[in-house]
Order: sequence, then structure tokens, then C-alpha cells
Amino acid sequence: MIRSLSIQNYALIASLDMEFHRGFSVITGETGAGKSILLGAIGLLLGQRAETRMIKTGTSRCIIEAEFDLTGYGMDDFFACHELDFDGSNCIIRRELTATGKSRAFINDTPAQVTQLRELGNRLIDIHSQHQNLLLTDEDFQLSVLDILAHDDLERSAYAQRFEAYQQVCRSLEEAEKQINQIHDDEDFIRFQLQQLESLQLAEGRQEEMEQEAKLLEHAEEIRSALWTASNVMQGDGQMNQGIIAALREIQHQLNAIASILPTADEMTARIDSCLIELKDIDGELDSAAESVEVDPERLEKVNEWLSSFYAVMKKHHAADEAALIETERQFREQLERIDNNDEHLQQLRQQRQQAYDAVMEQANVLSELRQQVARTVEQQLQQRLAPLGIPNVRFSVKIEQRKEPSVSGLDQVDFLFSANKNSTLQSIAEVASGGEIARVMLSLKAMISGAVQLPTIIFDEIDTGVSGHIAEAMALMMKEMGDGGRQVIAITHLPQIAAIGAHHYRVYKQDEAEETTSHIEELNTEQRVNELAQMLSGAALTEAAIQNARVLLDNNHHS
Repeated sequence: MIRSLSIQNYALIASLDMEFHRGFSVITGETGAGKSILLGAIGLLLGQRAETRMIKTGTSRCIIEAEFDLTGYGMDDFFACHELDFDGSNCIIRRELTATGKSRAFINDTPAQVTQLRELGNRLIDIHSQHQNLLLTDEDFQLSVLDILAHDDLERSAYAQRFEAYQQVCRSLEEAEKQINQIHDDEDFIRFQLQQLESLQLAEGRQEEMEQEAKLLEHAEEIRSALWTASNVMQGDGQMNQGIIAALREIQHQLNAIASILPTADEMTARIDSCLIELKDIDGELDSAAESVEVDPERLEKVNEWLSSFYAVMKKHHAADEAALIETERQFREQLERIDNNDEHLQQLRQQRQQAYDAVMEQANVLSELRQQVARTVEQQLQQRLAPLGIPNVRFSVKIEQRKEPSVSGLDQVDFLFSANKNSTLQSIAEVASGGEIARVMLSLKAMISGAVQLPTIIFDEIDTGVSGHIAEAMALMMKEMGDGGRQVIAITHLPQIAAIGAHHYRVYKQDEAEETTSHIEELNTEQRVNELAQMLSGAALTEAAIQNARVLLDNNHHS
């Protein structure tokens, strides 16, 4: 709950220091006196957007600070998560805004982000204004009412995890199908390119091999002629032209003839024997090589065709060398293997999606059951609460239908049906309820929710619009009931019937001075409350009768 609020240089407020109390309090004041300014200042503490135009004219900085008592509200987790000091009870939030547009926020004197203020603010204060009544017609709000009262936080968390997993599988499947469709579009082209590469029968060293063969085939005649000429030189071509081998044999014969006379002749003969052996071997190889060289124009044409295709494919794929082309072929083959295995991959993803879907539906049905159960409680309690608020023939029903497909909040579509009269049919509350009826329904829902949520402070900003008399008194008693439940309830009101029931009463007023108009707020004592209530009862002219009526109002509500 809010213990104290300090405001300096905000809008029409120059300086304000006030204390608040537990239970039910009311704030009154003429239109334009500054009640909305007060709410705006509290809104800044809750993380609302700061605007320099709200700084009081003639000043350079505004400061808003509030102290909260959080004893027993279990908020240690927030402070631990954000590494903020917290003694288990006291929390001070401060917001500073300068005329240059600079905004700073602090939680227990530690600099804080605006997002942290919002997160903490959502757990500290619920400000219910007239425009918030429109939430009653919003399906998400209606569903949240059921969830709050069903205490299904754990079930919703489990559902959210399963739904996220289901969506992730759906995204993966969608992406895989998109990729596969793209690959299938390219499949024919990939197969064509792979076939082109496979027709070359690429292997490491194949290019060099084919280039060498091309050279041999192109010069086959020249090579064979050279080999035969060399062989003829070795053997000679008849008696007139003696070959190298025959000449060496003649030399050997001559040396043998003088071997007995020349001691070195035997050594030279042995060396010539070695030469003859080597030359005969070379001669045999020349003959063999000459016979193996064939002039084959058809083979040469095929080799040249292969090389031409090879060079063209290298250029097409921007391959630097033979190894790069072999790698390209491997990649194409791998792509086609993936295409061939895609059906299996898709089937696996579809099975995962079905499993995730089944898990989502299982948890969605758990949520639906809890919501169905609490819906009956909401119907009964709302009818009981609305009857004393001037709708005696009220009928209220929570219609829950299931979606065809699960959503982020489950399967349930919720619609609050309402009828204020016996002979009218139940219809969506947005279509048939008046503004005053919606305000009373919202107050009743807030009363129910306040019992289920550990929210320290609830502020009602003129929720009494469209009602008066005993109905207003009944609404005030409901707010008092909420305050008696241990929380802080503050109602900004124009109705004396509501103001008289508050345990504490504050008055907002404007004061005209020489050069400016300022807003002020004060807590009223009993006599001041009588005068304020009398003013609200009688209008401009304060009469004795109005004062007497005011005293009766306070006495009847035990505030004398």
C-alpha cells in the first residue's frame, strides 16, 4: 500500500506531501481541481511516459516520490531478480524529470529502468478509470478474469511452454517445406549439371592423363618415325650401312684378336659387352615403343572432345582446378541426396508437429476445464453482487466456446452475456449494457478479483459515473468490503453517498494566488468532512439542512 506521496513542481502542484492509510479512502473535489493531476503523478511512478510539459511553469525539474509498505505481499522475487535493495517491507520509488527532457527513476535509491517501474507498478497499484470500463467488452480481459479467479498460473505457464514448442515445430516444418519446394524447383537443373560432370568421369590426375594422351596422339607419326629411325641406326639397314651394334661387335672381335698381346684388351672387351647388353635392351624398347604407337584419329577426336568439355565445365563453374571441379560434383550429389531424403525429413517434422499439437491440446483441455468450473462461480457471485447495486433482475452468463485451432491463450473464446431485465434475452454485455451497468459489473469483478490477487492498492477513478442514491451507497460498501480485506482502496468520487463511507477523506482544491493557480490536497477531519459532504449535497449554497444531512450520512456510516 501507499504510505506517503511527495510531489514537487508537477503541473499545478508546487509542493505536496501527504500520507495514505490502509482500508477504504475517498478523494473529492471540484472538476478541474487536480484529481487527474494526482493520478498522473502516480502514473509516472508506475512507469508511464514522462512529458516535459507536465513540469510546473517556471521551474526546471519535477520530483515525484512515494513510499510503499509491501509487508506480506511476497515481492522479494522482484527485488532479487533486479538486484535491488529490499528489507521485506519498505519500498521507495522516485521519478525525476527535467525541463531538458531528461528522466530518471530510482527504486530504493538504486537507478532503475522505466520497464522495471512498469513491472513493479503492475504488482503495486491498479488504477481503474472510466475508460477501463471498456475493457469489459474485450475478450482477452474476460478470459483473464476467469484465469485470475481460477488460479491457473501453473497450468497457463505449462500451456505457454507447450504452445511455444508447437509453434517452433510449425515454423521449422514451414521453413523445411519452403526450402524443399525451392530445391525441387532447382532439382532438374542440379541433375543436369551433375550428369554433365559425371559424364567426364572425373578423378584426380585424369586431366593430366588426358592432356598427355592428346599430345601423343597428335604427334603419333612423328614419334613412330623417330623411334624407327633410332632402331635402324642401332641395327643398320643392310651390308652397306652397318649399325651401332654390329660396329661394336666388330670392335670386340678386333680386341679379342690382340688380347694375348695387349693386357688391357680384355678389360675393354668386357666394357663393350656391357654396352652391347644395354644397347640391345634399348633397341628392343625402341622396337616395342615404335610398334605401340598407333595413329588413331578417332581416339584423338574423343580425347579432344573430353578435354574441350572439361575446360568448358571448369569455366562454367568457375573452378580453379581439377580438384575444385571434383568438389563441385560432390556438392551436387549431396544436394540430390538431401532431396531424396527430404520426404523422410518432412515426415519426421510432421510427426513432431502432431506430437506437439497433441501436447498443446491436452494442456488446453486442462485449462478449459478450470475455466468452465470457475465460470459457474463467476455467474453466481456476479448475480449476487449486482442485485444490491440496482439490477435486481440481472442475469449473467459466461459463454465459453472452443476455437478450431489453439491460440496463445488456449482453445477458449469467452463472451460475457448480460441481461438487466426479466423479459430480455442474454446478449453480449458490450451490446446491451449501459455505461452505469458496465461500471457496476466492473466494480463487482474487481471486488471478486481483489480477493484472488495479492494487489496492495486499488484506485477507482469515478467508477460511480451514471449511478446515484442507494446504488452509489451499495457500490461504496463493496469498495469498503475490499478495503476491509486488508488492502488499500481509494475512490475518487463526486457522490456524497460514497464519500461518507470512506474511512479517510481527502479533498483536492485549487487556490488562486497573485501570479499563479496551484492545486492542493488535504486530509479532512470530521468537521471538515461534514462541510465537504454538505457542499456536495447542496451545491454552491451551503445550507444548514445540507450540513445536517451530511452529519447523518457520517453518523449512519459510523464516521462521527
